Amino acid sequence: MDSEKVENIYTKEDFSSNETSSVKEGSLKRRFTTWSVISIGFGLTNSWFGISASLITGIVSGGPLLIVYGILIVTCVSYCIGITLSEMSSAIPSAGGQYVWSRVLAPKKYSSFLAYLCGSLAWAGSLFTSASMALAIAQELMGFWMLTHPNHNRQKWQLFVTYQLVNAFIFVFNCYGKWLPFLATGVLYTSIFSYCVITITVLVCSRDHFQPASFVFTEFNNGTGWKSSGIAFIVGLINPSWSFSCLDSACHLAEETLKPRTDIPKAILSTVTIGFVTAFTYSIAMFFCIKNLEEIVNSSTGMPILDIFYQALNNKAGAICLGVLIFLTACGCTISSHTWQTRLCWSFARDNGLPFSKYLAVVDPKLGVPLNAHIFSSICVAILGLLYLASDAAFNSMVVGCITFILLSYLVPTLCLLYRGRDNIKHGPFWLGNWGLMANIVTICWTVFAVVLFSFPSTMPVTGGTMNYVSVVIVVYMIFTFGYWWFPKKEWSCRHQFAGGLGNNEEVEFPDVCLTVI
Repeated sequence: MDSEKVENIYTKEDFSSNETSSVKEGSLKRRFTTWSVISIGFGLTNSWFGISASLITGIVSGGPLLIVYGILIVTCVSYCIGITLSEMSSAIPSAGGQYVWSRVLAPKKYSSFLAYLCGSLAWAGSLFTSASMALAIAQELMGFWMLTHPNHNRQKWQLFVTYQLVNAFIFVFNCYGKWLPFLATGVLYTSIFSYCVITITVLVCSRDHFQPASFVFTEFNNGTGWKSSGIAFIVGLINPSWSFSCLDSACHLAEETLKPRTDIPKAILSTVTIGFVTAFTYSIAMFFCIKNLEEIVNSSTGMPILDIFYQALNNKAGAICLGVLIFLTACGCTISSHTWQTRLCWSFARDNGLPFSKYLAVVDPKLGVPLNAHIFSSICVAILGLLYLASDAAFNSMVVGCITFILLSYLVPTLCLLYRGRDNIKHGPFWLGNWGLMANIVTICWTVFAVVLFSFPSTMPVTGGTMNYVSVVIVVYMIFTFGYWWFPKKEWSCRHQFAGGLGNNEEVEFPDVCLTVI
């Protein structure tokens, strides 16, 4: 979509007339207010929930200290990433997000390929995000059972079936467009309510039995098997990194809000701020209330946060009640993830970036959502569940897949922006000058750091069951991605069909953004 369509709908009359026409053109109605866009952004990232869900990854690597200081480190990086995304979304508001930014900012000769590559990485990241969150919910449900049935011998197939049921259940909530703004706001309120109730309850029930400050802030416990504490610390950063991932989710609602040039930056930076405040205070509160760290590390439930609740309350029913609040937050988070992955699939399909794009780009006129894109994405998430049957470390691999694919999708437009020159584009309302340049550089450095070091195994020695298979997944996915681009048969080759490609030279998107030609 061109920039004129994105920005010209401000009056009530114009909005009404454009709503009707936009659906016919395969576009979405502008239902989202500033607050509901913020709700979608935080609803997906939901940092305090991320800490709870992936706690087992971090607490083994260094104990509470790693999580606490890891949140500080990742928050600083996330602000830099958020600034980078906010600047580009303010200048180039599009539902395609980073892949459209890549096409606009890249040299003309490589713009289509870089846009395709970026879009492929972004969509893969969204699929791994939904898969990791669905698996987190499945693990929590199994954790409830294990807490009340400690002698039960958990089998892989049980968790796999639960995962598929969770994915099918979450699928339903994105099938009707009018629900989404209200669901998004409800997710935000549910998350904040759950955070407050859990934090206060655990602190009150643990009074007079708090751990000393040294336990939380200075004691480093390396349980990974890595001889280097530095490597153990870095591997443990996967936990807070996952908790602050998916910051681009709000960007893909640019064509569903009236003021995307300002709404999107507000949503992104609000997500980081709310995420830091909730995750940092929540983590410290939970860690002060741990009574036996060894039991948490060797969690019998598979969800260490449930063990923390049980140690604090000394009551299984109470621990499950708090766990239900985590479950509700997780469901809302995963619903937001499905919204995000669907918008990415739909917008990418509009430019023929995926197989079956003709069908995936259709918006259902009755439901008001790209239903085919939603079904296709959910099926892919279901297939990713097979990873769990292949490896005991599947959750860690899914989390790392989420982080690396998404960061790589941010890397492409950021490099294109710096190559073109920050002062050689028309800035949007949100632009931070030299601070933005620093944020761009940090984003690039962090991406390289994470892609390399987060691919290391989480524990040593490595076995077939504990191997981090994310590097294998990335290689296989890239083979399919490049194969689809350079497919020898012209009719099936994305190189010829993709918008701006050899056989599809459409008009330039956002032609007024770039002030120079490269």
